[in-house]
Amino acid sequence: MCAAGWSLMLVLICLVGSASSSPIAPPASHLPSQILPPSPSPTGLLPSTLGLPPLTSTGSSMELMATASCSLRISPSTLVVRFGDPATANCSKPNHGYSMMGWEKLPKGETQGGSFFTMENFLVWSVDSVTEWSLSPECYATSEEGGQCSSSLSVIVYHPPKSVSIRFLNHSGPMYERQKYILQCTVEDVAPVENLVVTFYKGRTVLAEFCSNRTTERTPVKESFSLLVTPCRGDDGDQYWCEAKLELGPSGPQQPPAERSQNINATVLWDPEHIHPSKLHMEEKPLDCEVQNQPLGGNGTTNRCRGCFLLIALLAYLIDC
Repeated sequence: MCAAGWSLMLVLICLVGSASSSPIAPPASHLPSQILPPSPSPTGLLPSTLGLPPLTSTGSSMELMATASCSLRISPSTLVVRFGDPATANCSKPNHGYSMMGWEKLPKGETQGGSFFTMENFLVWSVDSVTEWSLSPECYATSEEGGQCSSSLSVIVYHPPKSVSIRFLNHSGPMYERQKYILQCTVEDVAPVENLVVTFYKGRTVLAEFCSNRTTERTPVKESFSLLVTPCRGDDGDQYWCEAKLELGPSGPQQPPAERSQNINATVLWDPEHIHPSKLHMEEKPLDCEVQNQPLGGNGTTNRCRGCFLLIALLAYLIDC
């Protein structure tokens, strides 16, 4: 064997020796027991610092919920009363858990017959005449475990519309077809105006309904509503009017307080040139002697034609002779 062959043999022996001396690494194990646990939270960060409520706050939360819930019952839930009329409301409490109850935030000068509280399970508040527009009486009860709960009575003091009127704004006299006009309905001394509904009519036809956007007024006010109308010739002789009604809900009167305006008679004028001609029209035609459909005893023209025909026939007979 030559020198080049020995050199190649020595290189192969070195490579085989180095490969056999290196340990073979086992594959990574995927057993659950070798899964590392999650790293602990950073030191010093307590639940309170992370914005989380402590676990011991459950009892205090339930106590706050029990304190917030009030078992008082007021009847009616909403009191609707006309200004100046008497009013009555009853407040009752459970048989157990409360030692005393009463009314507060009553109208000025209200004495409640000298008694504002009672140890019984109910207490009636009454007044001979409601003379305030904003009322919010509260019924309260003292708990045997300490503390107090209260419930407010919702009160609506109303005044029906004193008067309702309707007119055309900036116009008087007859109207013209296809012209625009403004109807205005005005309601005097009504409360509360947020419960007011105004309806425009033409005859028995409802044209539009409006409500007021003044939701903070409690005393009687004056309110106006406007409607744009465009009359046509068919509206001539109709009547425009409006009605104001207080919608006071299910606790209010069965017949909502309402007031109607006077009627406005509509007189509508229109241009005769725009009237379409009738399909029935007469045409002048020249008279024709050959009137075949004329009955016997027709007009004089038919008789003259008949006479000429007889004369010509007679002349022809004489010539033949």
